[in-house]
Amino acid sequence: MTAKALHGIRVLDMTHVQSGPSATQLLAWLGADVLKLEAPAGDITRRQLRDLPDVDSLYFTMLNCNKRSITLNTKTERGKEILTELIRRSDVMVENFGPGAVDRMGFTWDRVREINPRIVYASIKGFGDGPYTGFKAYEVVAQAMGGSMSTTGFEDGPPLATGAQIGDSGTGVHAVAGILAALFQRERTGRGQRVGVAMQHAVLNLCRVKLRDQQRLAHGPLPEYPNDDFGTEVPRSGNASGGGQPGWAVKCAPGGPNDYVYVIVQPAGWRPITGLIGRPELAEDPEWATAEARLPKLTKMFQLIEEWSATLPKWEVLRRLTAHDIPCGPILSTKEIIEDPSLAANEMVVRVPHPERGEFVTVGSPLKLSDSPVEVTASPLLGEHNRAVYVGELGLDEAELRLLRSNGVI
Repeated sequence: MTAKALHGIRVLDMTHVQSGPSATQLLAWLGADVLKLEAPAGDITRRQLRDLPDVDSLYFTMLNCNKRSITLNTKTERGKEILTELIRRSDVMVENFGPGAVDRMGFTWDRVREINPRIVYASIKGFGDGPYTGFKAYEVVAQAMGGSMSTTGFEDGPPLATGAQIGDSGTGVHAVAGILAALFQRERTGRGQRVGVAMQHAVLNLCRVKLRDQQRLAHGPLPEYPNDDFGTEVPRSGNASGGGQPGWAVKCAPGGPNDYVYVIVQPAGWRPITGLIGRPELAEDPEWATAEARLPKLTKMFQLIEEWSATLPKWEVLRRLTAHDIPCGPILSTKEIIEDPSLAANEMVVRVPHPERGEFVTVGSPLKLSDSPVEVTASPLLGEHNRAVYVGELGLDEAELRLLRSNGVI
């Protein structure tokens, strides 16, 4: 079988929690040998949000598949010597500690590239240089400061966080793009380089359409939004698509929390929609017939659609709409997603055996490469690969391995 896309690339993974591990897991799925370096106590997420006692949490297992784990106390002199050797043998080094933490260990960028001029050294931080640099960064803090929360929610309600982890895992995807670009450039230059990604910046990149609309506001209200009033900032607009084609989530029977279908009304879809909802006369009514005429009445338009959809189950609403090529999608709950056979068939919801917790369900790789298929394997136990790396690869003997363990170095 053809070697995986990143076969032969060694990644020294000094990340923890989510933003960094999500990036290095993608690299592992692409075929890199990802060596997760943990303090002897382990990544904090091994113990966070546990559903089973004394077993690595789902938080950890779902972010660290296909990796190897070694432990190392980088505060000790011997630990620093070993870290130096690991850097020398790696193609990529990734960390997401607080600002300056790795520098204070003695591993500045200048020192790292002195050890290994070909290394790609990627850092994930909360913020770029400036007044926010020292702020503590968390998922929803990044959403708050990247433009997402101020534009999420309903007009008369507070700003809301999105359930998607755009601050953490969204930043991880951006980091992967930077790392791959740096590896590609290294093929031409022979040099590694520094890659920096900030969580606030990644969220902002994902919110670019809202900055588009902020500039459009200078020329008047935004007709694609259902809001009645516009000030000087892009408002929260509920479930409105905010794009060129209006959309909304309409209720379906029997009225449960996720009994909704998201419907987009394109110009070509209006006539079949009027027939489905029992109001065919609206297809000819000049007050409703054109997209321009409907824009000032978006709330009423979706109310009319909802009066029909609320009488039917969401899967029946979906069937009738898609029969007329109308863009729509049911709101899928997490339970429906985890049980969806099509997602299992596409290896996006996968079941993975684990030596301590048994089988667990996780998200598979969204990156599908024809010559680099992904088989998701379990996350490593803490220090599971200490002997393989320290003895088998770095050449330490068994006696020193025991000494490192007894001295708290590993």
